[in-house]
Amino acid sequence: MPAAMIVGGALWNLLSPRAYWGDYLLVAAVTVAGALLSLRHTIAAGAAIVLVETALLFEGGYLGNAAASTIELANLAFTALIAIGVNRVVARHGRRLETVRSVAEAAQRAVLPPPPVRVGPLAIAAVYKAAQIEALIGGDAYAVQDTPYGTRLLIADVRGKGMGAVGVVAVLLGTFRAMADQAPDLAVLAGQLERALVKEGALREEEVRMEGFVTALLGEISPDVDQVRLLNCGHPSPYLLEDTAVSPLDPGKPGLPLGMSGLGVPQAEPETWPFPPGGTLLLVTDGVTEARDRFGSFYEPASRLSGRGPFRQPDQVIEALVRDVEHWTGGPRDDDMAILAITRSTNGPARP
Repeated sequence: MPAAMIVGGALWNLLSPRAYWGDYLLVAAVTVAGALLSLRHTIAAGAAIVLVETALLFEGGYLGNAAASTIELANLAFTALIAIGVNRVVARHGRRLETVRSVAEAAQRAVLPPPPVRVGPLAIAAVYKAAQIEALIGGDAYAVQDTPYGTRLLIADVRGKGMGAVGVVAVLLGTFRAMADQAPDLAVLAGQLERALVKEGALREEEVRMEGFVTALLGEISPDVDQVRLLNCGHPSPYLLEDTAVSPLDPGKPGLPLGMSGLGVPQAEPETWPFPPGGTLLLVTDGVTEARDRFGSFYEPASRLSGRGPFRQPDQVIEALVRDVEHWTGGPRDDDMAILAITRSTNGPARP
């Protein structure tokens, strides 16, 4: 672009009946180079506009007029120096942003590490898309852990988004990892998560303590991987993908979100569903189910993914879903989006 603007400015000055009208393009060219290109290219653009202006002054017979030519060349040289200064400021902010992003990546790996790729005959994939473009982590969370009771999993959505929810995510995932091996069933595990969140909330300001909650879905795939038990704590229902069919696994009686035990409502009971060979269990947060198109309609994974299978691997399901959600919204989302997919292989090593 700067090269085209320099050529355009030179031609404008040559062909225009009035002198120096093309200088505006020359000035803009070096400014654009300073903002978008490297230091080397910015210096080259600055030298180019000075040389072009010198040639134009010579062609017009003004080079012999020391006062006029010196002022013109000095103006362009000063513009080139400003562009170089802009380039250095942009480069410094770029380095600072890269440092911040590297810290965010380290925080994401520490707080929200990727799940295992495989547990016995189960293939696992996950993706996280933060609502804040600059952020790599926010208020959604997922985890998969192999335990003596089977493969236990969690997907959750903390009220709020961005870095303000990271502390709650850390408490939630830390408690899940510590207690998933010890809790005899999902109801006990949910109670332990509830106590940890209530204790953590007591340390926060009153508004967060009164209004904070976490929707969560706890799952447990049996050791022989033919069944999955689910405990829904106010979270969007998961889906079972089998061949080209997509079925929502809606709970008969969903429970309240975690962190709301003070209401005195009894906890919901886990429910058991069959998990056929080749099937994929798809868990999402409301960043998927509440994504809207330009008409305000909500995204429906069951209807949108139906007929697109069969999916052989969980990452194929996630790729198709993310692409379809982005197509549905047609722009940036206003909520975090986490997706966890677990596929039961039709063949493979048996679980010990």
